[in-house]
Amino acid sequence: MLENFHAFPSTSRPLAGRAVLQIVPALQSGGAERTTIDIAEALHMAGARSLVASEGGRMVSELQAKGGVWLPFPAATKNPLAMALNAYRLARILREENVDIVHARSRACAWVAHHAARRAGARFVTTYHSIYGGASAIKQRYNSIMAAGDLVIANSRFTACHIAELYPQATQRIVVIARGLDLRAFSPFAVEPARVERVRSSWGVARHERVVLLPARLSARKGHGTLIEAAKLLVAEGFADVRFILAGDAPNAGFRAELEAHIARAGLVGIVRATGHCADMPAAYLAAAVAVAPSTTPEAFGRVAIEAQAMGAPIVVSDIGAAVETVLAPPQVDAADCTGWRAPPGDSAALARAIREALELRPSAREGLTARARLHAQTHFSVERMCAATLDAYERLLAPQSAGA
Repeated sequence: MLENFHAFPSTSRPLAGRAVLQIVPALQSGGAERTTIDIAEALHMAGARSLVASEGGRMVSELQAKGGVWLPFPAATKNPLAMALNAYRLARILREENVDIVHARSRACAWVAHHAARRAGARFVTTYHSIYGGASAIKQRYNSIMAAGDLVIANSRFTACHIAELYPQATQRIVVIARGLDLRAFSPFAVEPARVERVRSSWGVARHERVVLLPARLSARKGHGTLIEAAKLLVAEGFADVRFILAGDAPNAGFRAELEAHIARAGLVGIVRATGHCADMPAAYLAAAVAVAPSTTPEAFGRVAIEAQAMGAPIVVSDIGAAVETVLAPPQVDAADCTGWRAPPGDSAALARAIREALELRPSAREGLTARARLHAQTHFSVERMCAATLDAYERLLAPQSAGA
């Protein structure tokens, strides 16, 4: 079915003078937020007016520094009455700002943006950043808005297949554009040793201790529990110099308490540590001996895997979702060509084995893995590649032959 997805070939139609508004719940942290800022900067560099409607957050200053215009907007609400009011408010903004394209990056935002775009005569774009769950008819209806765009961007081929399976009517409007990474920032040659030391110090890690890093929001689906059990196995095997760092926000205080209790029951207090948000992820990957992304549910893309590979940190991911596209491993490729490890989701023993292999790599083997991983990231997942493809898709959508589609 993938052969039916549009490739959006290059077009000479410029975006200069056009206005594109992206809408995202907040600009606090996360993959959708990072992509929002990357695209905002690319639009600005192309001469377009780049607007972002959101409730704000720690990333607003970066957005503004890169040429984006922040419009404070209650985009995070899921209250139906508030969403209906927001659709009218957003439609007014679209008309006043002469917005050509509205690009929604989450479901509640997409419902608001869809109705606003139709009222204001703007084109409507969505990006599938996640594999949205829900088996009930109501949930499926709620999720369906993400496949209702004039253009539906899937961040991996796995995501594209998922959309096409659930919403076959959207197949001809799907374009696959992989997440992009700023390889200038995510380069081991761009990080000074002092930055790595600061990160390790913030984690309370001694100089002789090795770090296994799980960088993700504290959430059950991210596999923190699986890593705790894997850590228990590794410590029992004698890996006494390894510390397991859970670096990420804790939006759910209850789940954080559950994790802390799990750590205590496993006898790993001080060995497994939830350290909160890390503001310097390039340095964090350099500070790690191994990075892990042991998600228990399919990931639509997997930003951690790309960041780790770009920085040369050995990576272990769950063998589900888009992992096949982001981390090369047997049986997809020969062992000599792998860029990381994949383990069955929820399998703490398999995760422990993969981490052990990564920790025990000889220097020459680690150097080879690092070189392959960095080349893989550079070739397929640069922010320049993502931005060029997205802006090309916008241009194609605004072309005269698409205006009446």
